[in-house]
Amino acid sequence: MKKHKTSKAWMHEHVTDPYVQRAKAEGWRSRAAFKLMEIDDKDRLLRPGMVVVDLGAAPGGWSQVAVERVGGGRVLALDLLEMAPLAGVDFIQGDFREDAVLAALTLRLAGRPVDLVISDMAPNISGIAVSDQARSVHLAELALEFAVAHLKPGGHFLVKTFQGEGFDAFRKAMMAAFDKVTVRKPKSSRDRSSEVYLLGLDRRPRSQEG
Repeated sequence: MKKHKTSKAWMHEHVTDPYVQRAKAEGWRSRAAFKLMEIDDKDRLLRPGMVVVDLGAAPGGWSQVAVERVGGGRVLALDLLEMAPLAGVDFIQGDFREDAVLAALTLRLAGRPVDLVISDMAPNISGIAVSDQARSVHLAELALEFAVAHLKPGGHFLVKTFQGEGFDAFRKAMMAAFDKVTVRKPKSSRDRSSEVYLLGLDRRPRSQEG
């Protein structure tokens, strides 16, 4: 009964959410689009001609923003789930931890270095806080591994994380790979959520990591 009430309350909040309503009115695929727009307006991450990789891209809100702002660049999107085609976005369906998926991505990059990796991935929530936090940190770590392997020196990395166990250790891991790491909490991120975004600026050359 409690679960039913909770899901009913969530549905009411979702339907009346001003960002959900704006996303529908303006043609964005998800309210998450506003999070990326707000961070980008502040930090100027997306610039014309850039190569961007969007991890966990479905349903495509972040890819929509990216492709609009990197006119003349490339946006490659990866997700386990299907994503409806999006003009200007090169989508690969699969697990980015698998060699075949990475090989497909490398092929499509055709030797062009990656300027920015963005990840809005979150695990399916089980309701068990400790387990959910561990899984969210694990996804962030996988995204960081990918970013470190594919970003050019000076490239940037934006990743969704949740404050809690493992957050500080993850931030330290990012600090080893980037010159500057900052926390961003967009207005469109719900206040009661522990969700924050970590932004790694200026990927260090491998010789300077640590």
